[in-house]
Amino acid sequence: MKLHELRPAKGATHKKKRLGRGEASGKGGTATKGNKGGQSRAGYSSKFAHEGGQMPIQRRIPKRGFKNNDRIEFKVFNLGQIDQLVEKYGFTEFSLENLYINGLISQTDSVKILGNGELKAKLSFKVNAISAKAKAALEASGSTLEIVK
Repeated sequence: MKLHELRPAKGATHKKKRLGRGEASGKGGTATKGNKGGQSRAGYSSKFAHEGGQMPIQRRIPKRGFKNNDRIEFKVFNLGQIDQLVEKYGFTEFSLENLYINGLISQTDSVKILGNGELKAKLSFKVNAISAKAKAALEASGSTLEIVK
C-alpha cells in the first residue's frame, strides 16, 4: 500500500448535501427551508432568548426587590474577635494593612468595628468605620482611633 492509495473505510464518509441546486437534487426550490418567512431568507439569525413567539422567560417572571448601588459593604469585627486576633497574631496596631497581610481581609475591603464583647488589649486602630458602643469601649480601654477613608 502506498500513500496515494489511502482511503477512508467504506461508509465512513458522506457526501455533503448541496442545497438549492435545482429540482434534480431533490432538495431544490426552497432548499428544505420551507416557504417564506425570516428563516428561509439569507442572513437570518434568531435574537438572543427568542422563544418562537412565546413570551420570553425574562418578561414572564416579575421583577422583585431593590438593589441599593450606594451601599457600602463592611468586613465586620467585634471587640471580642479583636481580642482573639491580638492573641493569635500579636497585633500592636489594628489596621487595614495588618489585616490584609495576615489574610483576614482582601485589599479592597472596608472594615467596621462593632461593640460586641470586651477589649482587654491597648491598641491603635486605623479602620473605615466604628459603632458608637465600640468607640466608647475603645476610649475606656485607652486605645487610639483613626478613621481612614
